[in-house]
Amino acid sequence: MRMHLRGTVLPGDEVQDLWVHDGVISFEPVRGAETLCDSGWIVPGLVDAHCHVGIRYGGGHEDREGAVAQAEIEREAGALLLRDAGSPIDTRFIDDRPELPEIIRAGRHIARPKRYIRELGIELDDERDLPDIVAEQARFGDGWVKIVGDWIDRSVGDLAPLWSDAILTEAIEAAHREGARVTAHVFGEDALPGLINAGIDCLEHGTGLTGDTIAIMAEHGTALVPTLVNIDTFPDIADSATKFPVYAAHMRDLHRRVRDTVADAHAAGVPIYTGTDAGGSIRHGRIADEIEALAGAGLSRHEALAASSWRAREWLHRPGVEAGAPADFVVYRTDPRESREALDRPAYVVLRGQVYPGRDPVTGHR
Repeated sequence: MRMHLRGTVLPGDEVQDLWVHDGVISFEPVRGAETLCDSGWIVPGLVDAHCHVGIRYGGGHEDREGAVAQAEIEREAGALLLRDAGSPIDTRFIDDRPELPEIIRAGRHIARPKRYIRELGIELDDERDLPDIVAEQARFGDGWVKIVGDWIDRSVGDLAPLWSDAILTEAIEAAHREGARVTAHVFGEDALPGLINAGIDCLEHGTGLTGDTIAIMAEHGTALVPTLVNIDTFPDIADSATKFPVYAAHMRDLHRRVRDTVADAHAAGVPIYTGTDAGGSIRHGRIADEIEALAGAGLSRHEALAASSWRAREWLHRPGVEAGAPADFVVYRTDPRESREALDRPAYVVLRGQVYPGRDPVTGHR
């Protein structure tokens, strides 16, 4: 398909003409191109950097048909690049579906017995196996590995680390030797120093960050994906944990201060990216909600959109809107940095040079 577009190409403020031919972007005219739009805002495809294609809403493993439906919902919302941050199923078949977003896989979650959601992860009886399993999952994934850094320990009735500091260092070094980066699920405070000092590349959630651990993150260049739409479920989690009152109170406190925590991390220079934690308890297609949440947690609207588009794509080693790059972008009729309404109403979603209508924000359908 040959097409021509004119609009403001973010992150710049310049109105430009661009063309698409054979699925790639050109800034040189393409003969026979049909004009798709002559005004608007053209944004590099949005990124959901914590998105579980393969986990059914409400829990359990998704089948292939369900995984495809999840990916389609993400595309309709403009999320064209997904980092799965752990999936119980092999979604590589989606790579053969050009109409679906690209998925960067992190393999399966790696946890200890009874220390994570049942049947989602690989459970290790002996933590000494962690480096070998991390290396295995690094080879299975697309440059990322996901470990569970903390979870409720019912013997103490609160969040507690799963791994010793020494074994974390060995495991992260093993992943790095395989050319993979490592991220970790972590809610509380206690697991953070060991994870960051071991050289972890990213933290998911990070609700327990304090001034001290934020400073270490900034020093190490550790990224944060705060998943704020998921953290907003913490009060419900606490309400369901009546047998563990210390844990419940802890979860409520983490929720209460999370936006200040993210603001402090941003002010310290910690790289922050969007992730919804879609799958399980969060429905797919909520990337606009996460951008809006970041805009209410110390980031400007421009910074929040960058964290979900051009900056996130650079972090994940994928191009933006540039000559020769795959034509993966979203077109908005009004400036998406100015209002939530713009984000909710993408005019067009272009994926690999094919045009798809955006999702209707009222009906939730195309």
